[in-house]
This record gives sequence, structure tokens and C-alpha cells, in this order.
Amino acid sequence: METNLQPHIRIGNGHEVQYALLPGDPGRVEEVAKFLEDPVELAHNREYKTIKGFYKGVPIFVTSTGIGGVSAGIAIEELKNIGVKGMIRIGSCGALQPHIRLGDLVIASGAVRNDGASYAYINKAYPAIPDTELLFHVMNAAKKNGAKNHTGIVRCHDSFYTDKEQEIDKYWSEKGILASDMETAALFVIGGLRGIKTASILNVVVEKEGDLEGGINDYVDAKNNSKRGEELEILTALEAFVSYDSTF
Repeated sequence: METNLQPHIRIGNGHEVQYALLPGDPGRVEEVAKFLEDPVELAHNREYKTIKGFYKGVPIFVTSTGIGGVSAGIAIEELKNIGVKGMIRIGSCGALQPHIRLGDLVIASGAVRNDGASYAYINKAYPAIPDTELLFHVMNAAKKNGAKNHTGIVRCHDSFYTDKEQEIDKYWSEKGILASDMETAALFVIGGLRGIKTASILNVVVEKEGDLEGGINDYVDAKNNSKRGEELEILTALEAFVSYDSTF
């Protein structure tokens, strides 16, 4: 019987897993399972679906976090409570630069904190940055896998439908920000405060001049290069954990 059962992710101690992949969509958990040995579902409560499996002998959790930093923050805290020490987000993003195409990977070296979740933890002067060592392993894994990728700063936000979305995107695009997502800043800030090794790999599902609804719908229906990007971000994250684990 599990001890220290967490109230939202509904798993507890005893699994001896130090690494977790964090997709947003519970449906993406099953996509990761295809790459794992002996995957088994542990729990599914609300937006939080968790499986455990092995990749090249390394035990891995895959826990979906739902949409947004608030939801992601709960999963991050509860995974940390049961011994997870390294977490990589594998999510989707919208490109803010014209040279970034569908299916490219964006590896976040930092995040603009336009979200509420990270600010709930600490003043926005605190940086949202990944663990340097884990970032290094992610970048090497992307290169090894032949994934077209871009490393740089992303912007995290809490909305899709305010009246100023295009204006906001234009502003940050002009500042050189690569892409937008909703969870990376919370992951980096909570990771920094709690001593968790973190990284974030984002699959481009909407290009800079693309249509938000059309891009996301095509992604869900596996009609474009974003599906290949999803496979590459999964492989990149898994290879990064294996490489990182081998250094200890």
C-alpha cells in the first residue's frame, strides 16, 4: 500500500522514481507510453494521469498537468513530495518568430513570467530558468535525435482569448521571444525554489502567422508536422534523462 498519498495526482511513496515527464494533455501520456518498457497506469484523477515505465533501464513517471501554470504547479509540488528530483515539460507552443516552423522544437532557456502561478510563489524579479545541467543534456539529446530545434526564451501566459492577444504577441515577438506556452514559467520558478532539476521542451503547433484554432485542431488530428515534433520531444526528453542519470 502506498504511503504519503498525494491528494491530486493520487500516487504516493514507494515507486523509487526520480524523473518525470510532464505533458499537459492526459492523452499525450499514452503517446509517451509507446516509448517505454513495461508501462503501467498508476492513477487518473481530474487532469492528472500518471503512468510508470522504463526507458533504457531508467524508471520514469509520466504525469499530465492539464492546462496552465496553476494546474501544473500542483503536479510539480506533489511529485516532489514523493521523491521526484528531475522534471521535463513536454508541451506545445505557438511560435513568435517567423523562422520557427510546425514541428520544430523550442528548448526554453528562460521564460517571461506573464503568468499568475509563478507570481503567486515569489516576486517577478526572481528568474524563471531551467537547471543548467539538465538543459545541457536536453540540447545534446535534441542534436542526437536530429530534431530541428531553437533554444531561447519563451513567454508564459494565462489566456488565449483576451481582446489584446495579437498586440501582446507582436510586442514579445519584437523583443526576440521565441514562442508562447502556459506552464514553463511555473515549472522553472517552483523548480528553482524547491531544488528540482527542470527543463522544458515545446513542440510548435502554431506558426507565427498561423491560425490558433486551425493549428491546434490539426495537431489533435495528427494532420501535420506537429505530430512528428511530439515524437521528437518525447524522445529528446527521455534521452536527456538517461544521459543525465548516467552522470551519477
